[in-house]
Amino acid sequence: MAHAHKLEIFRGLIKFKSNTQKIWGVLIFLSIVTAIEVILGIYKPDSLMVNFLGMHLLNWIFIILTIVKAYYITWDFMHMRDELPSLKRMVVWTAIFLICYLVFILLQEGGYIDEVYRTGFIKRDF
Repeated sequence: MAHAHKLEIFRGLIKFKSNTQKIWGVLIFLSIVTAIEVILGIYKPDSLMVNFLGMHLLNWIFIILTIVKAYYITWDFMHMRDELPSLKRMVVWTAIFLICYLVFILLQEGGYIDEVYRTGFIKRDF
């Protein structure tokens, strides 16, 4: 049974009249987020180069913006908002777990490699 897709984004904050307008709206949103990432990557403001939880704050901003884009693409273009709540939970919690696990592994390995380069010897042997 076919049903019409919701023509709104940001939980109903912005509403569109057609699918084409909605696609353009989502494209503009994703382009703005990407432009922010590119601008921050080019200029690398000194105020964002402070350490926060083992990484520069700028790196955390990149990770968060990338997660926002991935979530929004899944939510809107893959029509996850129209699915059953159990499927939504299964997809979202799996992704959250895997992203947290990936960040943990990257921080651990990156910290180890940084320590080896700074001190010149292997600190711990796996």
